[in-house]
Amino acid sequence: MSHKLTDGGQVLHVGTLARVEGEGAMHIEIHDGHVEQVQLRIFEPPRFYEAFLRGRAWTEPPDITARICGICPVAYQFSSCLALEDACGVTVPHEITAMRRLLYCGEWIESHALHIYLLHAPDFLGYPGAIEMAKDFGPAVERGLRLKKAGNELMTLVGGRSVHPVNVRLGGFYRMPTVAELRALRPTLERGLADALETVRLVSTFEFPDFEQDFTYLSLRSETGYPIEGGTVVTSDSEAFEVRDFGAHIDEFHVAHSNALHASLDGGAGGPYVVGPLARYTLNHDRLSPLAREAAHEGGLGTTCRNPFRSIIVRAVELVEVFVEAIRIIDAWRDGVPPSVPVPARAGEGFGATEAPRGVLFHRYRLAADGTILDAQIVPPTSQNQPSIEADLRRLAEQWVTLSDHDLSHRCEQAIRNYDPCISCATHFLDLTVERS
Repeated sequence: MSHKLTDGGQVLHVGTLARVEGEGAMHIEIHDGHVEQVQLRIFEPPRFYEAFLRGRAWTEPPDITARICGICPVAYQFSSCLALEDACGVTVPHEITAMRRLLYCGEWIESHALHIYLLHAPDFLGYPGAIEMAKDFGPAVERGLRLKKAGNELMTLVGGRSVHPVNVRLGGFYRMPTVAELRALRPTLERGLADALETVRLVSTFEFPDFEQDFTYLSLRSETGYPIEGGTVVTSDSEAFEVRDFGAHIDEFHVAHSNALHASLDGGAGGPYVVGPLARYTLNHDRLSPLAREAAHEGGLGTTCRNPFRSIIVRAVELVEVFVEAIRIIDAWRDGVPPSVPVPARAGEGFGATEAPRGVLFHRYRLAADGTILDAQIVPPTSQNQPSIEADLRRLAEQWVTLSDHDLSHRCEQAIRNYDPCISCATHFLDLTVERS
């Protein structure tokens, strides 16, 4: 809906934008053809999880923090596990790390399939949503749902259920799946791998705006393999630091127009920084499996990607990667692995970080001697990306300022969906306002 202001300006109001996660608004002010102000406003009430964790037992965060997000609960579970195990001086065996990686593969499959087919592809194909898109692209939408279902099945087998897994505990799992159970899922994953390769072929045919960022990229990097369940922090500025030092580099701060914290890297001297698929891919292209690298090449990607609209191709390549990883882990699995190791309480401070589908998720906990949580800090990827989202919107609005309000709104909404911002996990709409004078 749009209407004229008395001073000659114009207000454009989009009250029900689906295909973003959470509840927020965007405000753009344009004067004399120039963009004066851009704000991504997250007005959803804070949920105070960090305060809620204080006074709880050290064993509780994996279950509590999983409720922060219904799309990436595993990210919250494993970042908290790593941080609390670090505080208690425990390192889990590599078999438990492998099973955590397998469960994380299920979450990436769920999230990336949802984002590619239900959130973002309709933008490129000119449909308001996946339901309308299905009329002309029925097989593609069915492929997306099939991929999502494969992720759900993997999450259910390893995690106990497809949303908010209940099989994760500090030190490992309550129960390990058997070889027979895992092998039974292999045909589904093989079909999923074929669907993921087809997804790369589909999204690489989309038309992408000529738009690139020069922001600093930040991701985890592992000694081997593509970063998923851990690693050290690296940036595109050749900086590297341990996860336990993230507080010395990443600052969170309030802005007046949003209930969500923003974040800056090293005081913000280098401008906004980006976490998520583009950063992971650019900083870890050499860590991809040969099949995923080949898919990326066929999809038109080089060794780096700085066009946020092409993030849909990167997500498709990452789908290939996690299907390859899931099959590899299942084929190597042997029965008889203890499901967990003890994590006795002790006083200390611990740090953990994993790669959620949307980017690096940091956790920090400080414990009393009996394991009572004294302090907790959670830095989610969307908070880190908010300044870069606003910077993208400013540049794009300036580039497209002559478009009609309808077209400008659509382009800006699409730019937000490049990031798949997990504003929260409650209702699903964004209230967009453009003011011109």
